[in-house]
Amino acid sequence: MNPVDTLETAKAANPLKQLLTFGQSIWLDYIRRDLLKTGELQRLIDEDGLRGMTSNPSIFEKAIGDSNLYQDFLDTFASRTDLDAKGRYELLAIRDIQDAADLLQPVYKSTKRHDGYVSLEVSPYLANDTEGTLAEARRLWTSVARDNVMIKVPGTPAGIPAFRQLIGEGINVNVTLLFAQEVYEEVAAAYIDGVERFAATGGDVGKIASVASFFISRIDTLIDSTAAEKLKTESDPARKAKLQAIQGKVAIANGKLTYEAYEKIFSTPRWKALAAKGAQTQRVLWASTSTKNKAYRDVIYIEELIGPDTVNTVPPATLDAFRDHGKSRQSLTEDIDGARKTMSDLAAAGISMKDVTDKLTADGVKLFADAFDKLLEAVEKNTKREKVPQVNKQSATLPSDLDGAVKKNLSDWRATGKVRRLWQHDQSLWTNEDECSWLGWLNITDDQLTNVAKLTDLANEVKSQGYSDILLLGMGGSSLCPEVFALTFPQAPGFPRLHILDSTDPAQIKSVESKVDLAKTLFIVSSKSGSTLEPNIYKQYFFERMKQTVGDKAGDHFIAITDPGSKMQGVAERDRFRHIFYGLPTIGGRYSALSNFGMVPAAAMGMDVKKFLDRTKQMVEACAPIAPVGDNPGAKLGVILGSAANQGRDKITLVTSPAIHDLGAWLEQLIAESTGKIGKGIIPVDRETIGAPDVYGNDRIFAYIRLESDKNSEQEAKVAALEKAGQPVVRITLPDIYNLGQEFFRWEIATAVAGSIIGINAFNQPDVEASKVETRKLTSEYESKGSLPAEKPIFEGDGVKLFTDEKNANDLAKGVGNDRSLKSYLRAHLARLCANDYFAILGYIEMNPEHEAQLQSIRMAVRDKKHVATCLGFGPRFLHSTGQAYKGGPNSGVFLQITCDDANDLPVPQQKYTFGVVKAAQARGDFAVLAERNRRALRVHLGSDVKASLKKLGSLISEVL
Repeated sequence: MNPVDTLETAKAANPLKQLLTFGQSIWLDYIRRDLLKTGELQRLIDEDGLRGMTSNPSIFEKAIGDSNLYQDFLDTFASRTDLDAKGRYELLAIRDIQDAADLLQPVYKSTKRHDGYVSLEVSPYLANDTEGTLAEARRLWTSVARDNVMIKVPGTPAGIPAFRQLIGEGINVNVTLLFAQEVYEEVAAAYIDGVERFAATGGDVGKIASVASFFISRIDTLIDSTAAEKLKTESDPARKAKLQAIQGKVAIANGKLTYEAYEKIFSTPRWKALAAKGAQTQRVLWASTSTKNKAYRDVIYIEELIGPDTVNTVPPATLDAFRDHGKSRQSLTEDIDGARKTMSDLAAAGISMKDVTDKLTADGVKLFADAFDKLLEAVEKNTKREKVPQVNKQSATLPSDLDGAVKKNLSDWRATGKVRRLWQHDQSLWTNEDECSWLGWLNITDDQLTNVAKLTDLANEVKSQGYSDILLLGMGGSSLCPEVFALTFPQAPGFPRLHILDSTDPAQIKSVESKVDLAKTLFIVSSKSGSTLEPNIYKQYFFERMKQTVGDKAGDHFIAITDPGSKMQGVAERDRFRHIFYGLPTIGGRYSALSNFGMVPAAAMGMDVKKFLDRTKQMVEACAPIAPVGDNPGAKLGVILGSAANQGRDKITLVTSPAIHDLGAWLEQLIAESTGKIGKGIIPVDRETIGAPDVYGNDRIFAYIRLESDKNSEQEAKVAALEKAGQPVVRITLPDIYNLGQEFFRWEIATAVAGSIIGINAFNQPDVEASKVETRKLTSEYESKGSLPAEKPIFEGDGVKLFTDEKNANDLAKGVGNDRSLKSYLRAHLARLCANDYFAILGYIEMNPEHEAQLQSIRMAVRDKKHVATCLGFGPRFLHSTGQAYKGGPNSGVFLQITCDDANDLPVPQQKYTFGVVKAAQARGDFAVLAERNRRALRVHLGSDVKASLKKLGSLISEVL
C-alpha cells in the first residue's frame, strides 16, 4: 500500500496516520525479535503508517535480558572464542537491523528515500572519540549493508566532526543526543558541509539521508525539578511566578525555536543549490517523547510538536496512546512568541539553559554508556559456554587513584574491543610497526596439543637411552623457561636431570660440566636465531668435549631447537644432531615458553607435557575475547600493570613461594625486555626479600605468586602488611606446579596489554641488539689483534680497579673531592640514588650460591638505607633479560657493574678468544651502551679471589651507607 495517505483517507483512519497529512513521520523507538518475526512490525507499517525505527543500547538490553528470544542465536557463539561480548552483540543487532530494514524497504522506495529507515548506534563509549566513531560507523554501515539504515552518532564535540565526514562519504547518519538549539545549528551546518563534500566527489546527493534527534521530555524533567527546588527558597513574587510558569513548557518551546532555526537553515541559497541536485533536508527528529510527568497529558510531546518535514520517534506505549486519543494539528509553528517568552522567563528565573543542556548531554552519554554496560553483561550472561575455564586465582588490592585508572582503562579496552583486536593481531594497539608479526604465541598451546605425540615420543626416546643428565645450552628466552622447570619439578623416575648453562664465565662453565657425566649427557642447543654468540660457542666447546669422550657419535648426544632456516639448523645438519625441533618465526624468544623452546626440554626431563598443556589451555580460554575484559585474567593484570606504570609505579616486586622461586627470573625477562624502551617501561624486582612497608616508596606494585600448599605465614604476614599500608598488591594462587603454564600465558597476555597502555612495541628489543653490536666489535678486535683495547681506571688500589666513562667520572669527581679512596667513590656513586630510582648490581662473576648471598646482602643494605628498589643480575645472562630495560627504559637506574680476573680461563674451540675474553667483551659492551644512554654507572673490577674481594666490597658499602 502507498504509505502517503490523502487528507480524506487519513481523517477516516487512526490518529497516527493523520500525522502524515501534516508532514510528520512516526517512527518506533523500539526493536525486538518477535516484533520482526510475528508480523507485528508489518501490521504497524500497514495499519498505523509507521515510517521507520530507532534503536539504542537500552532497548537491546531489555530485549535480550527480559526474554529468551535471542537465546538460540547466542547459543551459537559458545565456541566462538574470537568474539567478545560486544562482537556477539553486534552480530545479533545487525541481524535485527537488517530484518527490520528489509520490512521497511517498500516504505523507503515508495517515499523516494524520504522514510523507511532503521537506526543502529555506534558504541556510546566512543562519544568523545572522533576517529573511533568514524571507524565503527564505517564498519557497521558496511556490515549491515542496507541503503535504508542510519548509523547513530552522538552530537558531542567529537561526534559532530565524525558526522560531517560520514555524510561526505555518503553514509546515512542519525545524529543523537541533541538538547541545545545552538548545537542543533552546528549539526545542521555540518550536514550541509558533508552534502557539499559528497557532491564534489560526484556522489548522488539524493541518496543521503539524515535526521537530527532532538531530545524533549528530559529537558522538562530536569528544569521542573530545578524549578521546584528553587521554589522552596524563592521569596521574590515575580521570580516565583516565573518559576511556576515555565514548568512543563520549556521542552516544547525549545523544540519550536529549534524548528524555526531548521526552516531558516534549509531555505538559504546555499541549501537550495543542493536541493536542486536532489538533496534532502536533515529533518528534525523529536526523541525522548514519552511523558515522564504523570501530571502532563501522555501524548503532549507528540501533539505539540507536529509540523512538516519532522519525525517523532516514540516507544510502543506512547504509540498506543496516540492511536487511542491523540489529536493532530500543525502545532510547531504556533505561538513562537510565546516560546521565546518561556525561554526568557527561564533565564529571568535564574536557570541557565546552557547549563541544563550541557548537563543533559553529559548525562545522556553516561546513561547510554551505562546501558551499554548492562547490554554487554546481558549478552555475556546469556551466552552459554560449555564450561568455565579453571584457572589460578587472581585478586588485587589497589589504592583508590590506581583503582580509578584501572577502571578507566578497562572501560577503554572493553569499549574499543581491544582484546579482540589483540587476538586478531592488530598492531595499531601498540606502535603500528611490526607487532602483528610477533603474536604466534597466542595459539601455540593448541598447536602443541595437536602435535603432542612428537613431544611424548621424544620423552620415551630419552628415557630409553639411559641418559643421566641433560645440559641445555642457551640464553634468555631459550633458557629461562627450562630453568624454571629444572628448579621447580622433581626429577622424574627413569629420566635425566636437567641442567642449564647460560653464562660465559669460565668458572661457571666448568662448574656445570663437573655436575654431568659427559658420556651419558644429552645436550640441547637452544637458539631461536641460530646466530646468538653464547649458544654457538657453548656448542663448539661441548661438541669438542663430546668428540673427545664418544668420538664420531658426538652428534647423537645433541638436539637443536631453532627457527627454520637458521644458522644453527645448518650446524645441526652438518654435525648430524639426533633431532632438530623448530620454533615459530612469529614467536619472540621471551614469549616462547609454551613453544618447543620450553616444551622440548620439559618432555626430555620427563614432565607430563600433555597434562601441563591441558592445564595451560584453561588460561588460554579464559583470556580469549569471549570473556569480558574485567573477567579476563591476563587482560585485567595487564591493565593493572600498564596503569600503574603510567602513574609512576613502574617497578614491580615479584614475591614467590620458595618452591616456585625461579618463576621470577622468567618474569623478569618477559616484563623488562618487553616494556623497557624509549624511556618508558616496568622494572621487575626479583628475589628482593620483603621488607617493612616503610622501606618502599610510591613507585612500586607487588605481585605475590604462591602455591596453594605453601603455608609460609611469615611471607603472608609481610604481604598483608604491604596491603594494609596502601601498597598495590596482586595475588595469584596456583593449586600445584603443573599450573605454571597458566602463569606463562597470563603474564604474556598481561605484558602485551601493559605495553599497549604504556605506548611501546612490546615485542622488540632494540637496546639488547645495541649491546650485542658492541660485544661483536670487541671480540672481532681480539680476533684480529690478540687483545682487547686498553683501559684506564679512574681508581686503582686495595686490589680493586674502578672504571667508568668520562661523564660519569666527572660527576663522581664532584662527590669524591680530594678523598680519592675506594670508599669515597662508592659513597659518591650511591649518593646519586634519588627517590623513585632503582639500584642494580650487574655481576659478571660466577653465579653460585655464595656469590649470590654476598650480593644479596649488598642490595638489601642499599634498599633499606636508601628506600629504593634494587635488582641483581648475573652477566651475561641478564643482557638477554633485564638489560633491555636498564638501557632503554626509564633513566632511573644507578648501576654497579662487577667484573673480575678469571683464575682459570677456558678456550673456545675454533676461535682465538677464550670464554674469559668473551665475558670481558660483554661486560665492556654492556657498560658502553649504559654510558651512551647517559646511565649512572660505575664498574668495580675485582681480582681473581672473588670471594674475598666481594666480602671487602660489602663491608665498604655497609660503612658508606
